[in-house]
Formats: sequence, C-alpha cells, structure tokens
Amino acid sequence: MKAMIFAAGLGTRLKPLTDHMPKALVKVNGRPMLEHIILKLKASGFTEIVVNIHHFGEQIIDFLQANGNFGLNIHISDERDQLLDTGGGIRKASAFLQGNEPFLVHNVDILSNTDLRNLYLHHLKEGSDATLLVSQRATSRYLLFDGNNVLKGWINKQTGETKPEGFVCTPGLYKAYAFSGIHVLSPSIYRYMNEQWKGKFSIMDFYLQNCQHATLKGFFDKDLRLIDIGKPETLAQAEQFINTM
Repeated sequence: MKAMIFAAGLGTRLKPLTDHMPKALVKVNGRPMLEHIILKLKASGFTEIVVNIHHFGEQIIDFLQANGNFGLNIHISDERDQLLDTGGGIRKASAFLQGNEPFLVHNVDILSNTDLRNLYLHHLKEGSDATLLVSQRATSRYLLFDGNNVLKGWINKQTGETKPEGFVCTPGLYKAYAFSGIHVLSPSIYRYMNEQWKGKFSIMDFYLQNCQHATLKGFFDKDLRLIDIGKPETLAQAEQFINTM
C-alpha cells in the first residue's frame, strides 16, 4: 500500500522551534512528528511512502537515511525550489503515485487514533476518486455532504462564505463535518488535474471545484480523536495524547 506524507510546510506557527529545523522533525514525546506518522503507516501495512520536502528539506533526507528509511520504500518529492501547497504537492508526486493503486495522504502534524488500514479498505470498497476522513470536531469551516456522504460544498459559518461558486447551503439538507487532514485518493483523481491545476494550489480548493464531476466522499469516524500540532503550546497536549492512545 502507498501513502504520501505532507512534510514540506514552513511551520510558521511553531516558531521559534522551526527557525532551524523543519516542522516534521519537531519532537513529540521524544520522537519527531515524521517518525510518529511513518511508524503508524508502517504498522497499518503501508510499505511505500512519498515524503515531500521544502523547509530545511535536507534535514529530512538525512533523518530518513540515518534511520534506514524505517525499513520502507521511501521516495522524496523535492519542493525546495517552490513550495506547492497540498494539491500541487500531490500533483508533483504523481510519478510515484500513479498506477492502479490508491494512496493515503497524511499531514505530518496530525496525530489521531484512526485505523488507517480500515480507512484505506473502505475507500477500496466504495471505489471513489477520494475519501476524506471527517469528524464532528468544532470549527468555523465545514465540508458539506449529502445523504450518501458525497461532498457537495464548504461553508465558513462565521462569515457565511460558501464554495464552490454558486453553491447554496440549504439548511437541513447537508451534513457538516470537519476535515481531518487524512484522505485516500485513487490515481483516477489525476484526470481532473487539467491545465487549470498547475503549480501551487490547495487540494481542498481542487476538491471543491471538482466535486460535481469527481466522486468525493466523506468517511465519518464517530470515535475519532485527533490533535493538530500547530502551535508550541499544543506539543504538551500532543504528548499527553500519545500516552493515552
């Protein structure tokens, strides 16, 4: 099974920790975030992983080499010349990810108790272009799904802004869930990445602009526990989270 880890971010919210290292190598409970995600993927049966790099990317390369790639087949998608955001990162890594096999995408700064193998197998069963792990976590921005868990739109409940353009959020018609930063994509998703989707772009913008054409579904995990290690003060919370998993 294949997976991609987003490890190219600048980690600006984790400054000053990221002034001299990439966010992916900031330690949680004595281990870099990247190691936590790699080991979780390995335990779930993933054997081939793509890691994208940008900010202090050479440190990530050195870290992986020093650890023998954790016994996995790990590829580097090098974005040191230009940070491509999530969608652009997936497109750049297409040489490693195209074929007949779906791949799981995981943010490096997300820790969760979700069963990644179960999510992957659910995606295979559904046959969607993408499956997004979602929850009822409190936020201002929600993905909106119909009764068949098909993605239809997005809303910022604080501002009232909706996407895609022209989408009307009819009260009571859609289920509102928060995105987890974990999703499974089939290589079929690349056929929608036409000339409009080049260079730097967000995968969420891509999903929302293509949800009327591609089959994009949500997977709701009612028992999902998740923490976003976005700020220095969340590191201590993350350590407690790991110890209770």
